[in-house]
Amino acid sequence: MEKRRVLAAGILLVLACALAGFLYLKFRPEAGEGLKHITVTVTHGDGGERQFSYDTEAGYLGEVLTEAGLVSGEEGEFGLFITEVDGETADSSRQEWWCITREGEMVNTSADATPLEDGAQYELTLMEGY
Repeated sequence: MEKRRVLAAGILLVLACALAGFLYLKFRPEAGEGLKHITVTVTHGDGGERQFSYDTEAGYLGEVLTEAGLVSGEEGEFGLFITEVDGETADSSRQEWWCITREGEMVNTSADATPLEDGAQYELTLMEGY
């Protein structure tokens, strides 16, 4: 009887995960079409800032950043995990990571899933501590 409960719970968990994935793909933010002008501000670990402007027809932030050579990283199950921006590499032994924000608000998507909007301001900030 206990094995049946564990099996049923496992099946329900798999179904819930599949449903969550389907709903995300169906309702994720869509990228706008056409030419967009965006600005990206990079805040380095020493507090220094650099600003970059792009005119693009790309749909998502990750496309623009990688095509411009501004970022590099590792591909994961959620898209690009940014490890280097503007020549500065995040040191995982110091719990450093690159935070993506849009007009000061943290985005809840990876760069590859962050849709672009014309005139938007994006920020990449080197953070320390998880």
